[in-house]
Amino acid sequence: MKILNDLSSQLILRAQSLKRGAIARKICAPAHDRRAWDERGSMLVEIAIAMPVLLLLFTGIFDFGIVYNNQLTLTQAVGSGAQYLQQIRTSTTNPCADTLTAIENAAPTLTPASISLTLVLNGTKESGSSCPGAQEYLAQQEPVTVTATYPCSLPLVFTRGTTWASACTLTATVAEYEY
Repeated sequence: MKILNDLSSQLILRAQSLKRGAIARKICAPAHDRRAWDERGSMLVEIAIAMPVLLLLFTGIFDFGIVYNNQLTLTQAVGSGAQYLQQIRTSTTNPCADTLTAIENAAPTLTPASISLTLVLNGTKESGSSCPGAQEYLAQQEPVTVTATYPCSLPLVFTRGTTWASACTLTATVAEYEY
């Protein structure tokens, strides 16, 4: 009997609490409905404000990623060109053209016409895509420094390719020593 009395009192308390909850929901319902009506469309406004900022941020990240990839490619290609120049040191008649060809072959994603080359052969600086006769400066046991530059720009997608910052120049320098 005691168990039944305890259970019935618990059921009565539970029913009263449910009744209070229903009353509270009934009282708060008009305010909740009115609040939901007033906030309709606010998500569209938030997206309209945040989307241009997010697109600008992502575009900048992607552009810097492309520039960084070009820098890595140029550095690797200049290293390959300097190694190739060391291999053909005694047989080349135009070290600038041969080195530039090796760099262009090692960097297929870069525009070949935009790569400019500078060689320092035995203390003599040679620039350009061709330097016939410069092989006389390729002395044994002397270092060869190969420097290449490549233009870059950081275009903003929303302005149809115009640059929002000044153009930059990527530079890679490698010194090769003959042992």
